[in-house]
Amino acid sequence: MSKLFLSCDEASHVCDKAQYNESTFWERLKFRVHILFCNLCKQHSITNSKLTETMNKSKIVCLDSKSKSEMKKCLEKEMKSQDANH
Repeated sequence: MSKLFLSCDEASHVCDKAQYNESTFWERLKFRVHILFCNLCKQHSITNSKLTETMNKSKIVCLDSKSKSEMKKCLEKEMKSQDANH
């Protein structure tokens, strides 16, 4: 596509990057132009924003690195055991 206009796929990608503050100023500008004309992408952006807000407000506790590593080892061991049994 042209340098100023994004396809819907590109707009979706920029929207997701913006959610994590990983988009550039130029990407955000092109995205804003895109959603002026595309209601589907505009709705995706609104939904994405609500999701981000909900996740930021949640009190989700994630596993620490050590626990993740131990879980991964257990899963890999179990998968190898299952492969050996079949």
